[in-house]
Amino acid sequence: NGTNWVVLVAGSNGYYNYRHQADICHAYHVIHDHGIPDENIIVMMYDDIANNELNPKKGFIRNKPNGPNVYPNVLKDYTGDEVSPQNFLGALSGSKALEEKGKKVVKSTAEDHIFVYFADHGAPGLIAFPIGELSATAFNKVLNKMYDENRYKKMVIYIEACESGSMFENLLSPNINIYATTAANSTESSLACYWDSELETYLGDVYSVKWIEDSDKPSLRDEKLVQQYLKVKKETNTSHVCEFGDMSMHPLPLSEFQGNKIAEKEYAEVTESPITDAVKSEDVPLLIAKHKAKYSLKNVRQYIQMVKGRRYMHKKVEMIAETISQFTDFSLTQLMNTKDSIKDHQCYDNLRETFKKHCFNFSKHPYALRYLYVLVNFCNSVNKDIEMIAKASKEMEIVCLTNNDNLFERIE
Repeated sequence: NGTNWVVLVAGSNGYYNYRHQADICHAYHVIHDHGIPDENIIVMMYDDIANNELNPKKGFIRNKPNGPNVYPNVLKDYTGDEVSPQNFLGALSGSKALEEKGKKVVKSTAEDHIFVYFADHGAPGLIAFPIGELSATAFNKVLNKMYDENRYKKMVIYIEACESGSMFENLLSPNINIYATTAANSTESSLACYWDSELETYLGDVYSVKWIEDSDKPSLRDEKLVQQYLKVKKETNTSHVCEFGDMSMHPLPLSEFQGNKIAEKEYAEVTESPITDAVKSEDVPLLIAKHKAKYSLKNVRQYIQMVKGRRYMHKKVEMIAETISQFTDFSLTQLMNTKDSIKDHQCYDNLRETFKKHCFNFSKHPYALRYLYVLVNFCNSVNKDIEMIAKASKEMEIVCLTNNDNLFERIE
């Protein structure tokens, strides 16, 4: 008897991140075609791709090889710097302050279903936005509050991001009527796919295109949530698709979250596009730069600068790891090479803020997200020893401030 609400978020900007907005635009059309009205759909995307100077097809975004233009008629409820963690949480939880500013928010009741889909970069315990990040602890706190305030009946969340499993692992309660799936587990990358030589970028992400292409059909009434999960898990053989939360929601049909209407558009014979070119999300900027290096000396220099930036960051993080290793039984090698789930979110959130403030800001140097596992390892190894955590934080700050040579404007 309730209403459907949908929140779609592309959390990145920049042409090399084309695929995230392509995923979101395609998802919007799938949801819209299945009858969810625009007033109940919120779309957040930077909107710097369709008419980007690097886009040879102005006003055009595709999400698969030779695919249609998915940009026309897409909602743009939050664009540019409005695409922020604060606005995402506010829109999802029905912020009165945002509504008073004329922004669209979810106005759900205890009878309503909510579907959330997020595509962008991630790292242990966070998903990234163009400016700022949303921590797993902050996200789950809002979800719990929404449950306590009876703001929904059932909620489904899909997250496309590296280490996206860490947004829910040991955090999302199975008792608050939320079912979530993620593109990857807590310790691995998610993958981009569909290289387009004309547009010189990747058009999609593996997990995302698998669920969106699966839902891009006339009816969603006969497919269960668990069926889509298992199908996407099987076809996303490049990372471990995971599920969290309330497993009793398995039998619910997709139509209860993505739209109940029979889509009226013409559907061509579905041809599965085999994904043969999946690459780790963090390798995309480098691979695009390498591809472009064939065309000019300027591009060669940009590629070399990118490689140098990554090497510089690796050395800097090694220096940090060596310094903080004196406060733990973990060796430098263990800190640099172990990949593990977060066991102490408070320690990790605190050290991550120190790293971001004094070492590498993630919005400016997105490649730094790839090294946050070092802080996870440290926190897991010190067993909540507050004194050691404080010392490590101080030493990390000193290392970064005394070696702050600002050689690179941006490391990605």
